[in-house]
Amino acid sequence: MNPEFRKKFILNTLNEQGVISTQEVMMQCKVSEITIRRDLAELETKGLLIRTHGGAVKSKAGDQLFTYDLKINQNRQNKEEICQIAARFIQNNDIVFIDCGTTLSHLTKYITKLESLIVITNSLPIISELISFPNIKLILIGGEVVSERKAIYGPFAAHNIAQYHANKAFIGADGISLQNGLSSFDEKEAAITLKMADHSDEVFLLCDSSKIEKNSFIKFAPVSVIDHLITDKELDTKHVKGYNELNINVITE
Repeated sequence: MNPEFRKKFILNTLNEQGVISTQEVMMQCKVSEITIRRDLAELETKGLLIRTHGGAVKSKAGDQLFTYDLKINQNRQNKEEICQIAARFIQNNDIVFIDCGTTLSHLTKYITKLESLIVITNSLPIISELISFPNIKLILIGGEVVSERKAIYGPFAAHNIAQYHANKAFIGADGISLQNGLSSFDEKEAAITLKMADHSDEVFLLCDSSKIEKNSFIKFAPVSVIDHLITDKELDTKHVKGYNELNINVITE
């Protein structure tokens, strides 16, 4: 089992059980105790677990990887500002993919006054916010409903997305770096995000500056998959040049 999936196994087990032993990881992942200790130490430095004698227990930060309700108010002001900027790029008669996630969910309140718009999404909160607006045609992607994430995933969802084509996609990620591209905590989310990008003419990545030049567990796309990176004003300006050199438009206001 590669390191990314091994760490994901650890976090998933902690999410379900609250505790995990080194021996359990060794048995399931077929790796040495030294390797597991190194994994646990790395995850602890990120605040995602607390090491104990013989294993680890779940930290409060670890909860935030899995639960939509816990993440929705994190960096809320930055998320709102990012979505206000993103809304300027959505025009009448556009066909847009909108990814799931707590940043993208704030986008809905800034697009309801358009005369005509088609929104394709796997996000249940986005559907809930827009369902009362007759000027917006909604297409909900079918598949497996994951209640903690309030979204729809799985192979059927990915196949469903491939039946559509949008002129713009507004996507999220748990991390982005020039070296490793876009990354996610969850392979199901990553698969849906990549499908939306692949079936769009123009791709906008919306993420707050805390995720830029950071790597998550699942690397799912090179940075070249996006055309625009919309983030907050707290972005370190030293990062902008590298993205611009790859023809990625970095937008902070």
